Amino acid sequence: MSSAAAYGSICFGQRGFPKGGAKSSKARKLHVRDTAASAPQSLSFAKIKAQMPEKTVRIGVLGASGYTGSEIVRLLANHPYFGITLMTADRKAGQSIGSVFPHLATQHLPDMIAVNDADFSNVDAVFCCLPHGTTQEIIKALPKGLKIVDLSADFRLRDINEYEKWYGQPHRAAELQKEAVYGLTEIYRSEIQDARLVANPGCYPTSIQLPLAPLIKANLIEIKNIIIDAKSGVSGAGRGAKEANLYTEIAEGIHSYGVTGHRHVPEIEQGLSEAANSGVIVSFTPHLMPMSRGMQSTIYVELAPGVSVEDLHQHLGIFYENEEFVVLLKEKEVPHTRHVRGSNYCIMNVFPDRIPGRAKIISVIDNLVKGASGQALQNLNLMMGIPENTGLGYMPLFP
Repeated sequence: MSSAAAYGSICFGQRGFPKGGAKSSKARKLHVRDTAASAPQSLSFAKIKAQMPEKTVRIGVLGASGYTGSEIVRLLANHPYFGITLMTADRKAGQSIGSVFPHLATQHLPDMIAVNDADFSNVDAVFCCLPHGTTQEIIKALPKGLKIVDLSADFRLRDINEYEKWYGQPHRAAELQKEAVYGLTEIYRSEIQDARLVANPGCYPTSIQLPLAPLIKANLIEIKNIIIDAKSGVSGAGRGAKEANLYTEIAEGIHSYGVTGHRHVPEIEQGLSEAANSGVIVSFTPHLMPMSRGMQSTIYVELAPGVSVEDLHQHLGIFYENEEFVVLLKEKEVPHTRHVRGSNYCIMNVFPDRIPGRAKIISVIDNLVKGASGQALQNLNLMMGIPENTGLGYMPLFP
């Protein structure tokens, strides 16, 4: 038994909570806005914290040479319990993380190796940061005892036929898809706590579902005529060399793409349809902006009969009142991407439209943190039974 597993068997119950610590029946009301020391989940955790050796949970990062992989490494540098023991990067095999990402040169970590050469006997949990289409068979072959957070799109769509339709190839791990839990933390917290495999959400779906899902579920907005204008930093397109991502193609302009069918559309509609308990179709247009990171989704919605913009604001305020990483601004305050850069926050607000009966919602995140690696760490914290904000105390970087 691994050190982390042995620790968990002594200190934690089956659902990842400290033995003797009561689990709230209202998962979404978990108080994580307070400091880790004062949050209710952390009260019990603090009593056994001293028993837990530093870096006791051994982490593997598959695909460490990409942007999301490097963000995992950056975030784990200050995590008290997660320590990296394995990193893979097929094209960078044999190289150190500092030679690929000089900003991480101070981290004393194992050199990257090819995934086929990886030994998982010294690993308790895995962040899989590989491209979609390559992940299914790799995860299928991993030891069954590992906790896995997959940052690709390979397990996000519950319907494998939808996956084949949008990604152009059949799903090669249908049985695993049945097991995968969708990892939008604030919405599916209780399911994530019990999961072995979590499908980390995409960046656009995260920024869109966090404001819309609670409003749809409360029947405060119509599920028709939802229009989403979303903009992302270029890092959202990945690190691979692509002509469309060259400086001269992106700089000094706005680059619309996936106009008639972006692959995040079925993921967005899946989550919103579940909230509505009915099919939801959205109009979604993404754009690349000449900035390295950041994401803004401007969403246009139709109010339900008798509902006001103030009702939307009030409901979101109540729903996210105790959430640390989702922040609703005061009325008239406008979210900006520069205010979340480098952090795990989603900042949002609601505004009246000039067209009667409609409202505008603006939601901003860092596409590499709350839109990818930060939310992945938040999820693995939950899966391992520790306070979900552990290692995520980075304030936004400004200016």
